[in-house]
Amino acid sequence: MAALLPSAPVLQFTFKGKLGSCRLAPFSLHDKKRTRFQYKPFFVKAMCACSSSSKSQKKQVWIWTEKKEVMTAAVERGWSTFIFQPDFRQLADEWSSIALLSPLFIEDGGIFDGEHIKVANIFEISSPEELEKLQLLTEQVENVVVNLLDWQVIPAENIVAAIQGTQRTVFAISKTSSEAQIFFEALEQGLGGVVLKTGDVEAIFELKDYLDRRNNEGSFLELTKSTITNIQMVGMGDRVCVDLCSLMKPGEGLLVGSFARGLFLVHSECLESNYISSRPFRVNAGPVHAYVAVPGGKTSYLSELKAGKEVLIVDQNGKQRTAIIGRVKIETRPLILVEAKTDQDCQTSYSILLQNAETVALISSSGGRHQHTAIPVTSLKLGDEILLRVQGGARHTGIEIQEFIVEK
Repeated sequence: MAALLPSAPVLQFTFKGKLGSCRLAPFSLHDKKRTRFQYKPFFVKAMCACSSSSKSQKKQVWIWTEKKEVMTAAVERGWSTFIFQPDFRQLADEWSSIALLSPLFIEDGGIFDGEHIKVANIFEISSPEELEKLQLLTEQVENVVVNLLDWQVIPAENIVAAIQGTQRTVFAISKTSSEAQIFFEALEQGLGGVVLKTGDVEAIFELKDYLDRRNNEGSFLELTKSTITNIQMVGMGDRVCVDLCSLMKPGEGLLVGSFARGLFLVHSECLESNYISSRPFRVNAGPVHAYVAVPGGKTSYLSELKAGKEVLIVDQNGKQRTAIIGRVKIETRPLILVEAKTDQDCQTSYSILLQNAETVALISSSGGRHQHTAIPVTSLKLGDEILLRVQGGARHTGIEIQEFIVEK
C-alpha cells in the first residue's frame, strides 16, 4: 500500500452541482412538390461534488500533485479542498495562508479530515479477488480510492458493474485527463470520481473543460423564431457533410451559419424520404466557410472539422448534447442562399448557404405553418418561419469577444 500513498499533496475540487459543506477561496491568485417531414415533439464533510447532467450522477475529482502551479491553477478556479500526507501538514498550513482551504490527510490507508474522521478507504485492485474485497467492504465509509495497477478499460467497467446499487463513491487514480474521461464514461454510468495524478497544469485545464461540457449535456440554448426574407440560387461551392459517431433523432441537427451572430438549426438526414435512405448520423451542413457551434460556447469553421473533434447537437427545443465527428466529406455541389430576420431586430439579416437538395432541411419554429417540421430547402418559401440561434458576432479563434465588427 505504501506505493499507492502519495508523497505529495492531493487536491480535491468541485464542478457544477449541489454542494455540501465545502469552502471556496474568496479571491483569485493571480418533387418540387412542397414536401414536409413531420415529427412529435455522494458526499462527506469538506468534499464537493459535481453533477452529471446525462445521468444526474454526482461526480468528483481529486488531484494528486507536487506542483504549486497546479494548485494555483486550481485555486484560481475556485477549487480549494486539499488532501495531504501527515508529513505535508506544514505545506497544508503554507497553502492555507494563501487561500481558505479545507485540508484532509492520508493516514493508515485512509483519508481523514481535520477531526480524524475517516472519509475514504484506499485499495489496490489488480485481480477479480481484490475486486471482490471491494464489494464485500462493510466499513461505513462513503468513499473508496482504487489504484488499477495495470490500467485498462475492462477493470474500470468491472468496478462500475460491481458498485451499482451501493452508496459508495469510488475514485480511480488516473495519470492523464484522457484516462480520467474513460473512468467517467465506463459503461455509460462511469465511476463517481477520479484522482488525477499529474504535475501538468494542462491536464487540469483539459479535465475541467471535459467536465464543463459534460455538465452542459441536456442543458438548453435559446432559439429564436426568424422569418425567411430571401432565397436565391447562387451556383456551385464546396459543401461539408458532417458524419457523427452518434445517431440523431427527428428535430435534431447542427447550428450553422455564414455569420457567428446567427446560426440556423440544420436538420440531420435521420428522416426517411423518397430520395435517399435515412442517414441519422449525418448533417449536410453547408459550405466550407460557414460557422458551426462546438462545445464551450465556441464556433468552428466547417472546413476545420475532422474525425475526433466534437460538435453540438441541438434539437428544436434548444436541448444540447455533444457528439464526436467520425468523418467529414467535402464535395462540390449546387448551393442555395437563405436569409432571415427576427421580429426583435428587423435591421439585422442572418444568412446561410446550403446544398440545394431535398434531403437538406431547416427546422421550422413553433407556431408557424410547419410547427415542429423539418422543411427541405427546396420547399422553402418567403415568409416561412425557422429556428435561429442569435449570439455575439465578433469571434477570435472561435471564441466570442467584445469588439466592433461589420459583416455582410
